[in-house]
Amino acid sequence: MNTVYIIGAGPGDPELITVKGQHLLQKADVIIYAGSLVNPALLNYAPSNCKIYNSASMTLDEVITTIKQSVDKNLRVVRLHTGDPAIYGAIQEQMDALRKANIDFEIIPGVSSFLAAAAALKQEYTLPEISQTVIITRNAGRTPVPEQENLKSLATHKATMCIFLSIHMLDEVVKELISGGYTPETPIAIVQKASWPEQKIIRGQLNNIVEKVNREKINRTAMIVVGHCLDSQYALSRLYAPEFTHMYRQGTDKKDD
Repeated sequence: MNTVYIIGAGPGDPELITVKGQHLLQKADVIIYAGSLVNPALLNYAPSNCKIYNSASMTLDEVITTIKQSVDKNLRVVRLHTGDPAIYGAIQEQMDALRKANIDFEIIPGVSSFLAAAAALKQEYTLPEISQTVIITRNAGRTPVPEQENLKSLATHKATMCIFLSIHMLDEVVKELISGGYTPETPIAIVQKASWPEQKIIRGQLNNIVEKVNREKINRTAMIVVGHCLDSQYALSRLYAPEFTHMYRQGTDKKDD
């Protein structure tokens, strides 16, 4: 029986899929892709005789049935998800259904949009003495968020925060972040469609970002990045400091024996 491959397509740029993911697309007989977010240009990697399904119009049962029927015919199946499928990919329920059906599967990781956003911003999220923690989260919507994980609670850490699936309620996001402890002057960046040709970046502070985003009419497919990594002076890494000793280099701090 053939293995089903659940592949992270990356954030949008077709060249940001992994080499392994690209090779599997090129050999696929059946591709089921998350059409609402996956760049359709990725389907150009598929063979001309490949059967392609857009899961945006399918239910979970229809996806699993299509996979099972294809595997029963000994066809090579790719389930193509946006970004990395482990983050807001809704793949756990699919994997559990595949296990129940005794269908073997493998996960091929991908580049998440929160990483593509960092690349677009030309920004490191973990700066010495500023933040060594990145919180990946979302605001509550149709999918609830556990009370202890609401934005107000997470904001108390004042870490770098990457907020998915929440741009359409940015005003509420800002209120929660300020209520939790970020100052109104905390820097924030919005990256819409990171790595796509139409990528757009808006920078501001919590106290003015809503107006800027409304002016640009951005209400979907955007990453919210919050934190002082976006504007702060920071300490240099100890890794490359001349006095710092580690297993690959003797620093100038060595004392005479």
